[in-house]
Amino acid sequence: MYIERTIIEQLKHWKRRLDRKPLLLFGARQIGKTCVLKHFGNTEFEHTAYFSFDEDMHLGDIFRTTKDPHRIIQQLTFLTEIPIKPTTTLIIFDEIQECPEALASLKYFCEKAPEYAVAAAGSLLGLTIGHKDFSFPVGKVDHLDMYPLSFSEFLRAKDTRLYSYYKSIVTVEPLPQIFFDRLSEAFNAYRICGGMPEVASAMLMGNTQEVDMKLANILKDYSLDFVKHTTPTLSNKIGHVWQSLPSQLAKENRKFIYQLVRPGARAREYEDALIWLHNAGLTYQVHLCREPRLPLKAYDDLGIFKVYAIDIGLLRRLADMNGNLYLTPSGQFKEFKGALAENYVLQSFVMQFNKELRYWSSGNTAELEFLLQWDNEVLPVEVKSGTAITGKSLAQYTKLYNPRLRIRFSMLNLKRDDSLINIPLFLADRTSDLIRMV
Repeated sequence: MYIERTIIEQLKHWKRRLDRKPLLLFGARQIGKTCVLKHFGNTEFEHTAYFSFDEDMHLGDIFRTTKDPHRIIQQLTFLTEIPIKPTTTLIIFDEIQECPEALASLKYFCEKAPEYAVAAAGSLLGLTIGHKDFSFPVGKVDHLDMYPLSFSEFLRAKDTRLYSYYKSIVTVEPLPQIFFDRLSEAFNAYRICGGMPEVASAMLMGNTQEVDMKLANILKDYSLDFVKHTTPTLSNKIGHVWQSLPSQLAKENRKFIYQLVRPGARAREYEDALIWLHNAGLTYQVHLCREPRLPLKAYDDLGIFKVYAIDIGLLRRLADMNGNLYLTPSGQFKEFKGALAENYVLQSFVMQFNKELRYWSSGNTAELEFLLQWDNEVLPVEVKSGTAITGKSLAQYTKLYNPRLRIRFSMLNLKRDDSLINIPLFLADRTSDLIRMV
């Protein structure tokens, strides 16, 4: 089942650019990069020539014998029945990290054959930058980041009319209950499956019993990547950090603690593992910002941070939690439901704002999940997983800094109360639009 992705619009923009360079599409394993590029080629070009360095280990021989892009294309034509023509053919190099010479060749495509449309993708491209075996074509490629399915993409595939209503919201006022209930129901389905396309497709097609099986398979593939692409020592450390995420986030204070990775663990022992997971696109780090002043980056405390997962479905499965936790109220899962809600909002923010996020804490008395730098102001963001909104942190922040606008996510209806906007969690993807409305 193909699910329409919003990144297609960015790819169309890339195609139209007069100064277009070869494209590198970054993103973690199994988020749909190959599917998107093939769909883009089939709908926006006359022809699509697809080459995978993972499927054909001898493909790299072409790039090891010449750097001339015209000779490369000439030889590639003998491997496909698809005509490779300037402007009308999209050339896809998949899993390009498997061939350093192919990655380096993008420089020469940019300089000597810019008339060809070349798009490359790889599951672990973020790990190749700076690697001694890779000559990265700095300044000679366009970059584009891709993420798991957002809720809005899931909703469009699930119910086009409800999606149209979702996109039609242009005022900050309560939604009619019928729409609120239907959006809540769709959001619960998304929270169970998450945004990995294969898993979301199973949910959309009604194969709910396959959701956890597919999530488990993806997690197994990730574990195999740890072994395949690192040393035995480092792979063990990466695995320990990855498996510790549920316990890290189940605490009321979700600050990353090395002792939860392994007893006696120290920062210097696991720093490489954290970097590997981040560069592979599997985790996000949110650092503590002690002073909510501009620029936020200047007030980061790099030694204190939280670590979230790439996807809420994977995080739920990593914690061995049944999807029914969203369908049956229970106080037992309160903290972890909160962590999943935070993880979801973070994913939405990363896709919308394409910037690092911070959180704020005032000692042991108050803590806000995120700080959002919006133009020339700092907006505090509080996240609640349900309808209970009690808490003193946002009030204390307001007393200290008196922000023009405050944002709270919860499962209460959309509403503005003076400087506070309450946004239902399912509207997180519309955050930037809602801020502009006030």
